[in-house]
Amino acid sequence: MELSAGVFNKSSRRGKDDEDEELKWVAIERLPTYDRMRIGVLKQVLDNGNVWHTEIDFTKLKSQDNMKIIENALKFVEEDNEWFLLQVGIETPKIEVRFENLSIEGDAYALFRILRLSPSKKRINTILQDVNGIVKPSRMTLFLGPPNSGKTSFLQALSGKLDNKLRVTGKITYCGHNFSEFVPQRTCAYISQHDLYHCEMIVREILDFSRRGLGVGTRFDMLAELSRREKEAGIKPDPEIDVLMKATTMKGKKSSLVTDYVLKILGLDICADIHVGDEMRREISDGQNKRVTTGTYLVKIAREAKLHKEHLFIHTLHINLCI
Repeated sequence: MELSAGVFNKSSRRGKDDEDEELKWVAIERLPTYDRMRIGVLKQVLDNGNVWHTEIDFTKLKSQDNMKIIENALKFVEEDNEWFLLQVGIETPKIEVRFENLSIEGDAYALFRILRLSPSKKRINTILQDVNGIVKPSRMTLFLGPPNSGKTSFLQALSGKLDNKLRVTGKITYCGHNFSEFVPQRTCAYISQHDLYHCEMIVREILDFSRRGLGVGTRFDMLAELSRREKEAGIKPDPEIDVLMKATTMKGKKSSLVTDYVLKILGLDICADIHVGDEMRREISDGQNKRVTTGTYLVKIAREAKLHKEHLFIHTLHINLCI
């Protein structure tokens, strides 16, 4: 009889928790769209096993709230969260990069010419010549070549960060649009093999500084449309994913949930408050240093990333989580 009573107590407690959550969701659904986007329900499991649902305002999040949201969201890393967008007819943006007859060349001078000791003329150095290809969306593409074959110049050309002294001919398009029609640096991230930071900054400060440079991007508009369509279709969003998406769209915060999320998935949370250092004073390891460089672009939510071989050590799970 005691066992049966315990089972019934657990069932009634679970039913009460579900009822409490439903009441909070009903109250949130009655709010206007933009008010609804900054309010969510945070699920917490207490020490005694009870589940507590707390209504939170994402404009007033504390650091401990960020960690709870991340822990709840990372429990479902194997699930395809894109399904929440597809069920209301929203497709995530995909980018196809095409390059046609791409050629890169520059001027090379002899050493004596540079020193003004010889009147020798400059020589044209061809880096790439008539390169054609397509980078398909949602795929990882690997470019291979011997040393000094133009791999770095090629990646810089695709990301719009090539040196102005080099001459480029041919055509590069993102989904049919030329570089003159948009800002490629907001869409594509070129991650250099050189790590340049201020040695006195800690890891978290570097990622926060990089994140605030571009803001929340298109996430706010996408979340507003998602929230509107879910309300019209009568769909109740997944609580953990809903909280994570709303928290990452808050503007003007010095330290964002996006920073904590990237620190977690890149394994940098253990050194988040440590100075980066430099060659004379090494504070973090070389591997962590490379991950910091990658993280500075991931917090900007770039759609494409061009990485050098030094950054390819990142575990596949990290890349999948970032996507």
